[in-house]
Amino acid sequence: MAHEYSNPKWIKDPHKLPDVEVFHLTAADGIVNEEGEPLPTGYYWWSCFPGCMPEGEPTGPFDTYAQALADARS
Repeated sequence: MAHEYSNPKWIKDPHKLPDVEVFHLTAADGIVNEEGEPLPTGYYWWSCFPGCMPEGEPTGPFDTYAQALADARS
């Protein structure tokens, strides 16, 4: 898992924290959706400040880390 900024302009701002977490899941991770079904393998993101619980469900799957991050920033 990696914390990223939803707005790349915030990277140099000492008063901003990363607000997006990008991560890779496989069926072996045991993460399920609201229906109890395993999430498909791939990269996901969700809004999340470091050390805090995520806000909402993961968004994805994406084929690459870069695709997930680009979607988070759109």
